[in-house]
Amino acid sequence: MNLEAIRIRVQTLLAVASLIALAVVFPSTAAEQAYPTSPRADGSTAVARARVAADVLMSSYDPGKAWFPSSWWNSAVSLQTIGDYMQRTGDGRYLGPLDNTFEKDKGVFPAGVLSGDPLLGNFTSRAIDDSEWWGLTWLQAYDLTRNPKYLDMAVTIANYVNGYWDTSTCGGGVWWNAERTYKNAVTNGLWIRLTAELHNRIPGDQLWLARSSTAWEWLQSSGMINANGLVNDGLTDTCTNNGQTVWSYNQGLAIGGGLELWRATGDPRILASVRRLADAAIGPNALVTNGILTETCDATDQTCDDNGKQFKGIFMRYWTDLVDTTHDRRYAAFLDQQAESIWENDRDAAGRLGTRWSGATSNEHPNVFDWRTQASALSALIGDVPTTTPQESLAATMSPAQPVIMPPASGATSIAIDLGVSATGFFPLQARASIDAPSGWSVSPPTTRVRLQPRGIAVPVSSTVPLIVTVPSTATNGHQMVTADVTAAGLHFTTQADVLVAHKIDFDTGTADENPWLFDPDGSQSNGVQNRFADGNAHFTYRFPFPADTTSAQVTLTIDNEFLVLVSVDNEHWTTVLQETQPVTDGSNKAGRNIDLTPYLGAATHGSKPIYLKVSDAFPNDGWGGRVYHVTANIVE
Repeated sequence: MNLEAIRIRVQTLLAVASLIALAVVFPSTAAEQAYPTSPRADGSTAVARARVAADVLMSSYDPGKAWFPSSWWNSAVSLQTIGDYMQRTGDGRYLGPLDNTFEKDKGVFPAGVLSGDPLLGNFTSRAIDDSEWWGLTWLQAYDLTRNPKYLDMAVTIANYVNGYWDTSTCGGGVWWNAERTYKNAVTNGLWIRLTAELHNRIPGDQLWLARSSTAWEWLQSSGMINANGLVNDGLTDTCTNNGQTVWSYNQGLAIGGGLELWRATGDPRILASVRRLADAAIGPNALVTNGILTETCDATDQTCDDNGKQFKGIFMRYWTDLVDTTHDRRYAAFLDQQAESIWENDRDAAGRLGTRWSGATSNEHPNVFDWRTQASALSALIGDVPTTTPQESLAATMSPAQPVIMPPASGATSIAIDLGVSATGFFPLQARASIDAPSGWSVSPPTTRVRLQPRGIAVPVSSTVPLIVTVPSTATNGHQMVTADVTAAGLHFTTQADVLVAHKIDFDTGTADENPWLFDPDGSQSNGVQNRFADGNAHFTYRFPFPADTTSAQVTLTIDNEFLVLVSVDNEHWTTVLQETQPVTDGSNKAGRNIDLTPYLGAATHGSKPIYLKVSDAFPNDGWGGRVYHVTANIVE
């Protein structure tokens, strides 16, 4: 019997044994069978999907500042999500960034460096809930590493937060901010979870347990949980429910706090309350639309702000805990449905995951994709990974995933695309990749084999296959897919490159239409839609692959603030073509500015004349760099 046959036989025996064990430990009941389960990925595919999404998220991590750009609390939650991913899958590649953030960002920082607020040291600030997010992040790091410095930091943060527990107003509760202006659900849900987690990790503790129990009882009687079992945002000055939005993360934190406290106490009343909160969340007129978790701001006539983009992921983190704890098939089916909808409806070819998990979009309020939405949706994909992590997985990606081709009047254009294949396991893996392109196109090679030698699950191994895609001049305008199906014994994964065939350049920045042209986003940001800006040392670069027969080209940027625009034919040597000489910070110089690119059109390579356009900050010390709203170009062939 050869090695491959042995491997398959071992897999089969293990799978059968697992099914028998599950049938004994978690026998199905008539009530559970009444809830249909949604289609779901098998365990190995779920691991692969989560790995692809986690890698996309970490591509936005800034190792210099040791955070994700422009948001302090969102960075804490994103790093905690990466911790969840590592804990669930066994992939330990991102332990380094966790520690990098701990060591670099634990000091004192003035306002505007890492947060809009001054940071007081030890990840604390006037925003009490922000401090709590970091406390939970370091407890996750402790769970992963057992390094006591992370647990010590969580205790330091919790001691700071405890100073804002106040019984003189509303009988208890933690204040939302240092000014003591508001008692709300997020701060107190976080406090219950944080204190319960501390108790469950500190041998012999009674102090944190008492604080968590007191906070839970206070939350239950505070009035923030309404008659429908849903958690409103907070309390009025007269200590009554303020009736504000039921955000998913508040519901999720109440569930998560109760679950951790139940593990500490074994009190069945707590678990019963958690179930009521969970049932309310997915009940009628609650947080679900057509089976999909939906924030109020997910409506197609609205756009979630940078905070709201991440709420659903927090809910799913604690919903996963609920599924793992109760093994209730209703809850598991809901989790599976979220993960499947995200992967099938809310993902682009680059593996980016959007804010609306149904995939809904509109012209005025398009579905937004950024690192916050990525972290949020990743939590659902993590939850879909079985608690007993599959040892083998196979994933694939294409890079660039969203290339642009601007065909000449005659002749073909070629682009290079790398097919990346990654795997975990303990046996040699022989994967076969079959690549399919639109009619009239060609791919070389059309099929290929990739041999991988995994060494467990802690560090996935990978290999890259270069592909050449040739596109005829008659190619249809619009988005065209190049698809790679990668298979190995018992494993399968599909990836795509979304090739934009374009005869013109005309797009709003900060939208999905910008993505194919955005060659290098660097540290640039987009606060919503229809703008992109680069402050300080950040920049962003567009690549325009003008047709090989182009004789002249002009690009128009609608741009403002302190812009510096440079052009290059090789992405290495740059020439300044546009610069604001005054320190404008209010957008008052917003205008469409024309740049003649004709002098930079060089010889055609692979059927195009590419030009790179970089936007940066002319006054990098004051934080008001170039902001672009719209890009168009005129081309003469």
